[in-house]
Amino acid sequence: MERQQEESRVDLIIVGGGVTGAGVFREAVRNGLRCLLVEQKDFAWGTSSRSSKLIHGGLRYLKEAQFKLTLESVKERERLLTEAEGLVSPVDFLMPLYESSGPGRAAMAAGLTVYDIIAGKFRHRYLRSSKVQELVPGINTGKLKGGYLFMDAQVDDARLVLRLIGEGTRQGGRALNYTEAQAVLRDEKGAVRGVSLRDVATGKTWEVAAPAVVNATGVWAETLHPSPESKVHLRPLRGSHLVFSRQTLPVDQAISFFHPVDKRPLFIIPWEGVVLLGTTDLDHDGDVNLEPFISDDEADYLMAALKRVVPDAQVTRDDALTSFAGVRPVLSQGRKEASRESREHAVWVDHGLVTVTGGKLTTFRRLAWDTLKAAQPFIREDPLTGEGDAVFSERRGTTPDGLDTETYKRLWSRYGKGTLDLLALDVPHGLEPIADSPYIWAELAYAAEHEAVCHLDDLLLRRVRMGLVMKNGGLDLMDTIREVVQQPLTWDDERWAREVEAYEALWTRCYSPRPADAR
Repeated sequence: MERQQEESRVDLIIVGGGVTGAGVFREAVRNGLRCLLVEQKDFAWGTSSRSSKLIHGGLRYLKEAQFKLTLESVKERERLLTEAEGLVSPVDFLMPLYESSGPGRAAMAAGLTVYDIIAGKFRHRYLRSSKVQELVPGINTGKLKGGYLFMDAQVDDARLVLRLIGEGTRQGGRALNYTEAQAVLRDEKGAVRGVSLRDVATGKTWEVAAPAVVNATGVWAETLHPSPESKVHLRPLRGSHLVFSRQTLPVDQAISFFHPVDKRPLFIIPWEGVVLLGTTDLDHDGDVNLEPFISDDEADYLMAALKRVVPDAQVTRDDALTSFAGVRPVLSQGRKEASRESREHAVWVDHGLVTVTGGKLTTFRRLAWDTLKAAQPFIREDPLTGEGDAVFSERRGTTPDGLDTETYKRLWSRYGKGTLDLLALDVPHGLEPIADSPYIWAELAYAAEHEAVCHLDDLLLRRVRMGLVMKNGGLDLMDTIREVVQQPLTWDDERWAREVEAYEALWTRCYSPRPADAR
């Protein structure tokens, strides 16, 4: 993923460095295509680092009769649990049932039975009220009838993107962040012939020739390729979250529940040593080129839900460690409530320009193959193969001396073969944990040296998720961070000072419990 000199011609150019573009890149490279992926900001800068961190089958989609989406989602979840073990991990959700609100026992049983039939594994079970209270001390017991326990999965979303891109680059693909696709170039007959690119840092421009271009830019998709359906357009929807320490909000059980006002499904999930509360789902009317942040109304909405499900929790918004918000690219005809919009994807083809948009994190691989099948006729005559291959076929070896098995498993799931280089680094504090987080200091050094870090927020918000799980976003540890990463980043003292100042301003504005612009 290190920044390199550009090529003049490839088989396929992928515009967009989120999970969809990364998925297309990974699948295309291992099918023998010469690929270039470009991203105008950082890899996973948009939705793919700000999701709810769930790889889920979409239980709520059954209620909306989106059976195809649920089927695809459950199957992909099961694949990822096996092929991306450690990066994608199972999580048991508890859904409490109340007499006065929410679905009844029969409806939940029917939905979860279908869910399990699709997965081919019977996992859900009904719990009595006493067991629900045992799993979640302090849960609202008013008219509590019982609850259901069912399984889904969670992921480090940004590291999933980086793992896909890393796999592709190790097999010969090229990936450039902070590289803008200015225009899709066409010949006199209108067929795609390449892309005009600009290096965001230097302003340098150049062209790369290719017979096909994939537009995987999420909420920006219609800037390169307007919707071919006059009534269907992208609808940016914002989902915001609050993040608490497990000491402040001691919930060890993932909970799925319904908001007391609008009955939307929400969750509380332990993740990466913290607890996530989310998510909202509303129209985002801000500039999609700027980092989104939680609004006061959204925070109040989430806190009201938390107070209803765990009424004895002595927690306020100011007790949160951090917050984050992401903007989802949803295809819409503009007639539904935001939370009822379909998460299915679409593929549009225009003489070699293949646009893929919509969809969800869980089904990124399905999106990738639908996209490649649409692009294949413009690239070569023989069809691409390997659709059934494993997402990540590599397997870790024996745990090295001096490292516990769980840490090694976690590192390998996120860095693949790069783990061997990571563990070989001779850096200050090396294998020591970073404060009380699940991360070790060598991860920062490895990312700084090998993962195309251009700014400090790339490192602390996406490569290693310190900015999401630590009070003050890791700013209190900046002296040690500098000791570990300044040399591999090759930043002089002046550059380091600028980056710290910029990161602090960004974190305060968009990731603190009370973002500055929301005050």
